[in-house]
Amino acid sequence: MARIDHFNNPDAPKANSVVPSTTAIVTDSEGRILLVHRVDNGLWALPGGGMELGESIEDCAVREVKEETGLEVEITALVGIYTNPNHVIEYTDGEVRQQFSLCYTTRLLGGTLAHDDESTDLQWVQPDDIAALNMHPSMRLRIDHYLTGNPAPYLG
Repeated sequence: MARIDHFNNPDAPKANSVVPSTTAIVTDSEGRILLVHRVDNGLWALPGGGMELGESIEDCAVREVKEETGLEVEITALVGIYTNPNHVIEYTDGEVRQQFSLCYTTRLLGGTLAHDDESTDLQWVQPDDIAALNMHPSMRLRIDHYLTGNPAPYLG
């Protein structure tokens, strides 16, 4: 299903749902950040997705990383809580979802790198090279918050 991310767009449709979701910062021993190239919007992003019934939000982050990248991780810290009502995601089925996402840092435990059908590519990227990638501003915001190293999570 295709989607359009609206960010601070006064002409965006009104949200009709909220789904708790996660993104995860996965880094390797060289400090590179793992990004996925999404099929639904054609943008680079952190691995992540919507929470399912019966799981915790932390379990959601671990599951989404495994599904989207093939890697096993554990949660190490909260980067931030992202609930901007001016960021809505419009899906082709009529759902317009208000952003409600928690971003976590992780520790890589193992696994074999492999993308699923939600992405066309995976790439380990040096932080300085991220600016050149086609990425939604909300993903850049999460990465910027991570890179500042602030011990207090972002709340917004």
